[in-house]
Amino acid sequence: MMPDFFKPLRAWAVLIALLLVPGFAAASPQHGIAMYGAPALPQDFVALPYVNPDAPKGGRIVLGEAGGYDSLNPFILKGSAPWGLRLHAYESLMGRSWDEPFTLYGLLAESVETGPDRDWVEFTLREEARFWDGSPVTVQDVLWSFEILGTQGHPRYRNAWAKIATAKATGPRSVRFTFNTPDRELPLILGLRPVLKKAQWDGRAFDESGMEAPIGTGPYVIAEAVPGRLLSLRRDPDYWGWHLPLNRGQHNFNEIRYEYFGDGDVVFEAFRGGAIDVYREGNAAKWETTYDFPAVRDGQIVKAEIPHQRPSGISGLVMNTRRPIFADWRVRDAMLHAFNFEFINATLNGASQPRIASYFSNSVLGMRPGPAEGRVRDLLAPFADSLLPGALEGYALPSSDGRSSNRRNLRRAFAQLQAAGWTVADDGVLRDAQGTPFTFEILLRQGATETQQIVDIFAEHLKRLGIGVRITAVDSAQYTERTDAYDFDMTFYSRALSLSPGNEQRLYWGREGVSTPGTRNWMGMDSPAAEAMIDAMLTADSHEDFVAATRALDRVLTTGRYVIPIWYAPASRLAHRAWLRYPDTIPAYGDWMGFLPDIWWSEKE
Repeated sequence: MMPDFFKPLRAWAVLIALLLVPGFAAASPQHGIAMYGAPALPQDFVALPYVNPDAPKGGRIVLGEAGGYDSLNPFILKGSAPWGLRLHAYESLMGRSWDEPFTLYGLLAESVETGPDRDWVEFTLREEARFWDGSPVTVQDVLWSFEILGTQGHPRYRNAWAKIATAKATGPRSVRFTFNTPDRELPLILGLRPVLKKAQWDGRAFDESGMEAPIGTGPYVIAEAVPGRLLSLRRDPDYWGWHLPLNRGQHNFNEIRYEYFGDGDVVFEAFRGGAIDVYREGNAAKWETTYDFPAVRDGQIVKAEIPHQRPSGISGLVMNTRRPIFADWRVRDAMLHAFNFEFINATLNGASQPRIASYFSNSVLGMRPGPAEGRVRDLLAPFADSLLPGALEGYALPSSDGRSSNRRNLRRAFAQLQAAGWTVADDGVLRDAQGTPFTFEILLRQGATETQQIVDIFAEHLKRLGIGVRITAVDSAQYTERTDAYDFDMTFYSRALSLSPGNEQRLYWGREGVSTPGTRNWMGMDSPAAEAMIDAMLTADSHEDFVAATRALDRVLTTGRYVIPIWYAPASRLAHRAWLRYPDTIPAYGDWMGFLPDIWWSEKE
């Protein structure tokens, strides 16, 4: 019998067939919308396939966070807001099913309609949709929210707003957006925009950080907020949307409480001591060796591994190409050769973790081994002169024999540094033609113990090349401020990537991020090839073309040598109190957004 967590695969054969249908577009108002093909769930669906529709309500779950916050507005660049606030307290026109690559079903909106080429989208609001204060959600709230977020909100909202030619009410509860740019994903992107109350901000600055939260519509309201200490979200018994099929079996806890601690090690000790209820373990070796304390042995704590079907994403040390020292790809290539992954993985993980091979590895979207072929090669060919070595002919990350010496790769690293104009002087220091030593800073967040261990080993290996490294650890607020301003040489970087990448790729890798603060383009890449591949992804009429464009983008990103990748986990490791439960059927995205605590429940009370 097939385990429950592989049940989504049985439906994916049907889903993939639908994905192959080119040019699908809704001909009339629909209950949902998919990036390709039709939504998997019918209009009369009862609940999402991965929830327990009869999950009991009540109880409390306490989650631990390292760091703190100084703002309750999660939609602007200024300040640092609790990430859980955006997830649990605010809603969009449509909600996502995490068992499909990218499909939305009606939430604040009861229906969605698109043009034949998806050059416009129209949403019709539910008559019963309400804000926390009981006032109805109106078309004016939607129009204002989309504009204010697109002009004064976080940079992640601006790209979509720039593609809207007109935004207007078409009825008392309907609103239409017409686009000025071909982009098949835009209707879904707008469906996920949060809707806020316009009247709250009349005559006031929306983009100023502060401890007043925007008024939302979601199932949880703020019960208590103490910066640096806690955030308590209370389940709203008067929430307008409890009757929706999309919400059945979700939002089961009476309270979601976030406790804040100085660093990750303290969070773990708080979990051991019973102060928090769930702990995500990122270290495979610790998962096997450190969970032998009494609460685990006597069954009060359960160790769970949650599988997933999503891409590996990218995690590792990112090099800021805005800094002259990392502007030359040969220097970045030298860093990749000097980083002894096999030795570090063995030291910290017992060699148990697979390495990230590319940004979309571990999925159908990842680049294939060897030379680029077929449609992928056709997409990349116009940029052949600007692509870095490996993009067309094939590329694989450097690997070592696992010994600390790493001699072969260090020789290759030194050769690349010499080619870039660096030589070792008589004093053993690597210098350029002007005699300037090769030194740089690695910026870390305080309390990131495992990252600190990785960096310490890497820095020791760089000394053999005559390179000096300064390791600087700062608190969460400083770290956010510096990374938003790209004020670093190298730092730890992690980007989760979905089964349906789209417009967010511009925020991650687009040229606007070279100079615009607050984007995810921490490496500062400016690649016409990457821009073109993203365009091809957004305008693809078939799943085959979409996959080819994504694989081509993966080649550009990986061979750009911007990030020194570490490992990924094919499954999440969650240790939790035994009275916490989650459904037997795991969504395709696994332990991602929409999983914990959304579909969990308590059997304690």
